[in-house]
Amino acid sequence: MAITGDGTAEGALPLPSGMVADRAPVQAAAVSAERGTAVIGYRGPTACAAAGITYRQLDYWARTGLVEPSVRPAYGSGTQRLYSFRDVVVLKIVKRLLDTGVSLQNIRTAVQHLRSRGLADLTRMTLMSDGATVYECTSPDQVVDLLQGGQGVFGIAIGVVWRDVESTLSQLHGERVDTGETLVGQNPHDELARRRNRAG
Repeated sequence: MAITGDGTAEGALPLPSGMVADRAPVQAAAVSAERGTAVIGYRGPTACAAAGITYRQLDYWARTGLVEPSVRPAYGSGTQRLYSFRDVVVLKIVKRLLDTGVSLQNIRTAVQHLRSRGLADLTRMTLMSDGATVYECTSPDQVVDLLQGGQGVFGIAIGVVWRDVESTLSQLHGERVDTGETLVGQNPHDELARRRNRAG
């Protein structure tokens, strides 16, 4: 299914007029289980490391509304943006689409479409593109049909991106939104975060 200019896939029901895609903070099950049930946010440098982008890209995408942090936006100087797990997955997908030459306008449409889908849908989805149009595929048959029709040049299996981000973030720091506590990744030698938590 081609993702159309209004952010929907052909054949899918469009979002009702005025309805905004759900932007509530979410966590992957494994990350939530590992770090408890609190909402976890990731600061800009952590999001960059997990998504494979520069801080300049992150900042530009946030300021232009391409990928905004859904946990906590920046409110002037000194405020730290906090990105959800899902935000980081979307950042990594945007980077891959840009690397393959998809236009920013088509990427913006794809991002809106991804935000409108449920978590279970995302992990089963593959984005295909011919460099101009982005297509959503939810089954191997749809991928094959696009490839045979010459419409798919490359694909991004979102489930694979999801697991990659999940693995990377487990090694990095998160922040509990309710307490501001820094959650240390699986690196047992990170004394700096432990000291910060003791001092706070």
